[in-house]
Parts: sequence; structure tokens; C-alpha cells
Amino acid sequence: MPHSGAPKVERPLPASVLSGDPCQEALKPDQLEQILGNAPQGERHDNPALGTACNWINDTTGATVGVGYTTKVHDGLSAVYQNTRPLSSVWREFPSIQGFPAAAHTTISSGTQGGFCQVSIGISDSLTVDASLILRRAKVGKADACELAPRVADMVVTNLRKKAGV
Repeated sequence: MPHSGAPKVERPLPASVLSGDPCQEALKPDQLEQILGNAPQGERHDNPALGTACNWINDTTGATVGVGYTTKVHDGLSAVYQNTRPLSSVWREFPSIQGFPAAAHTTISSGTQGGFCQVSIGISDSLTVDASLILRRAKVGKADACELAPRVADMVVTNLRKKAGV
């Protein structure tokens, strides 16, 4: 059951949607093109405490997008509400990204001046996917990464739903 103020996921996706490589499955080349202006090769990171993540960087503009499959922590959004929310300088809840509860956040240590924001999406009561965005250098201080990051999250959810066949 969800705790710490986290909402329940009404129609969860199966855990198997997070079984693949986020560099291959989380975002498609045309989606990366929309977000970053190009489709760079993803760089995979395996975190034994969290799961698997991938970052894509536009070296010219500095814009970066990341997707993390949180498969090692089985507390879903409750863990984000419990552990991340108290450290956040920005916290915005989204009742639904295609039917899945989510929260956009920036921790004090990552700083809002850096143009960073992460959206944590509950795909089940025990699993989350994180989509993060670092604005291109020219937009830092002029645009709000937490206004734009939910669009990235929406693209990731679209791809996960397709993988699940829903």
C-alpha cells in the first residue's frame, strides 16, 4: 500500500516493462530529436541500489535527458514522497500522466539555477520510472525545466504502455 502521501496507482503496468535497456526502449530517436534537437547515443548507467538508467546529451547545447528504471527499490512513489520530497526545492504533483501519478522535483543540491528537473512516475505501487531534463545552456535561468520535464515523462510512458500492449 502507498504511504507518505503517495497516491495509489489505479491501473499499474507489469514489472516486465522495465526489464529492457532504457537506452534502447525508453525514448525513440524521433522523440530524442524533439527534446534535444538531435538523437545522440545513450549512455547506460547501472546503479545496484536503484536500477538501470540512460542519459542522452546534446554536446553542442548541453541539453540532457535521462531515464531511470527504478527496479531495486520496491516502494514506488512512496519512496520518492518519503525520501525526496523533504529535500526538494521544487515539488509539483501531477495527478496523471496518461493515468499514472507523478511528481516533478528538484532537490536543493541539484539547484534550480542549473536548469534540472526530474519527474518520478508511479507505474505501479511498487515501481517508478524517472525522467529528467537539463535545459540547454541558453535556456538556463530563462525556462523552467519542471514545466518541460513532464513532456519527456509523457513520451516515456507512451513507450512503456506500448511495450505492455496497453
